[in-house]
Amino acid sequence: MDSVKTISQEVSGFAEEGASEAKEYLISDLSREFGVTLRALRFYEDRGLLAPKRIGTMRIYSSRDRERLSVILKGKQLGFTLAEIQDMLTPTEQGGKGGIDLKLSLTKVEEQIAHLESQRDEIDAAIAALAETRDKLRSQA
Repeated sequence: MDSVKTISQEVSGFAEEGASEAKEYLISDLSREFGVTLRALRFYEDRGLLAPKRIGTMRIYSSRDRERLSVILKGKQLGFTLAEIQDMLTPTEQGGKGGIDLKLSLTKVEEQIAHLESQRDEIDAAIAALAETRDKLRSQA
């Protein structure tokens, strides 16, 4: 049986646990903080990855949404698709406080490493082919 681990994503900016849970964020706050577009945040909401409160057309994100966004972006950084991230997002209880992690198995991690290495090989081959073409073009000039 494949063991399952979680990758905890530390979220900066939490002064006190009690106070942070009540903190709310506008879409522009999260966009600026995490360097993502408003469109990306709305897309994550459409995909069910984030669930902000709505007041008219205004989106109000909770601390939990902020934490989920941080984990989503970590998953993207590791090369996972949004569908894979959605499947791996899992609420956990860590020492009595709720957290959000990516639930990863050894098999999943090994598959992702192999996938990324394959992509790297393809990129290296493309760079080599382009460099060869560039050198030919320079020698003709």
